[in-house]
Amino acid sequence: MRPEAPQMKALRLKSWKSEPVLENVPVPEPGPGEVLVQVGAAGACHSDLHLMHDFEDAALPWQPPFTLGHENAGWVHRVGQGVTGLEPGDPVAVVGAWGCGACRRCLDGLETYCERPDLAPVPSGGGGLGLDGGMAEYLLVPAARHVVPLPEGLDPVDAAPLTDAGLTPYHAVRRSAAKLTPGSTAVVMGVGGLGHLAVQILTATTAARVIAVDPRGSARDLATECGAECVLAPGPDLVPEIRDATDGLGADVVLDMVGSDETLAAAAASMRPLGDLTIVGLGGGTLPVSFFGLPYEASVQTTYWGNRRELVEVLALAARGLLRPETTIYTLDDAAQAYRDLAHETVTGRAVVVPTDSYRG
Repeated sequence: MRPEAPQMKALRLKSWKSEPVLENVPVPEPGPGEVLVQVGAAGACHSDLHLMHDFEDAALPWQPPFTLGHENAGWVHRVGQGVTGLEPGDPVAVVGAWGCGACRRCLDGLETYCERPDLAPVPSGGGGLGLDGGMAEYLLVPAARHVVPLPEGLDPVDAAPLTDAGLTPYHAVRRSAAKLTPGSTAVVMGVGGLGHLAVQILTATTAARVIAVDPRGSARDLATECGAECVLAPGPDLVPEIRDATDGLGADVVLDMVGSDETLAAAAASMRPLGDLTIVGLGGGTLPVSFFGLPYEASVQTTYWGNRRELVEVLALAARGLLRPETTIYTLDDAAQAYRDLAHETVTGRAVVVPTDSYRG
């Protein structure tokens, strides 16, 4: 009789518009070129709430069921045939977007914008986004290039949220780096899991003055701790307050980590000519665009995640103490509660789920 395959716990989304379920599934076996990671921590992202509550069949090029968790770090457990340079026990972070690895964008390191999704493990997705993610005891990574060694002294619990909540704002800041010069101002709309790291990234890597906006007093306090020079609450006086804080000029760069109608309207009204507005949050808002609707030569763009090279840079910042995620820790048994708390906006910083038998913090 063949021995029963070892089992592990995993938090799985079984269907659209449903709550995730913790259940037992087989521990994956790494095939050629693959890496099996023992999960040390997995971040709970607000975008997962959209997967649970907002999407329907055919809305995305992939479907449930799959294990949640696209922010992951841990330790190499086993490697498949042909994998070199990684040994069991090595601490690693996982690059979340898994492209085909062969198209022009992927060869440039931009797997988030893979041009051959038909050749990717899952079209426009990755672990926790169509394929099984890290809200489990083990995570199967389909290619060794998606595994990044952790710098010395950086724990997986701190590294996991940086793979998205740190990487996404880092990519957005780098995109506008030329406008974040001495004397410039950057506004961060929303100081949650991504926003508090955006403030730190702006402070650590640019000369811009940082203004942070959030309705929660605790979030504004966190923004101050992270380096914001001015913190404001949304409301009818927000735009005049930003104008006043910038000597009437407006912001050079606005990072909207919320993306609602209200934040987009305030962001557009707060910009100066030649400014950038980057929409990061999935709040479902829209921004009317017309000739006189935006400052002259203002740019509006969306971004999606970041790339492997940028993740290496983010991890290096964290290892030097220049980037520190504020985390609220949950066990895997309580992972569903992490999402409920996230939905009710009671999480400080980033919610991080830690399998109870792998936490070494």
